[in-house]
Amino acid sequence: MSKLSRLSFAVGAVVLALPLTLPASAKESGASKVISMVDTDNDGTIDLKEAQAVASARFDKLEADNDGTLTTKELKGRVSKAALKAADPDNDGTLDKNEYLALVEARFKAADPDNDGTLDAKELKTPAGKALVSLLK
Repeated sequence: MSKLSRLSFAVGAVVLALPLTLPASAKESGASKVISMVDTDNDGTIDLKEAQAVASARFDKLEADNDGTLTTKELKGRVSKAALKAADPDNDGTLDKNEYLALVEARFKAADPDNDGTLDAKELKTPAGKALVSLLK
């Protein structure tokens, strides 16, 4: 067997011996990714101001037809029909930026059961946290 063949065999054996999953430190959970995306003061949590800044930018990206509102189509499944109706006080079937940010605030508060004004990764993993994340991504 040539040196190259032995080296290839040895490398293959080492690769096969490696675990099939990454260690926990190498994995970044979805909640951690959201925190790193939103957390501008790098304190490891998200506050309402940070969430609304990201949500405002997301609104601008989603708002494709430049009419100042998001339709069900532009929302791309981020909000159910029932949630849209509840978040739409003028009943026009769309969300303007103020309505969208009010929805973000409501979802933020729902995801903050300890009322400390911040969300950590654990809180973002709850159903209420995931509902908020859907408006930020």
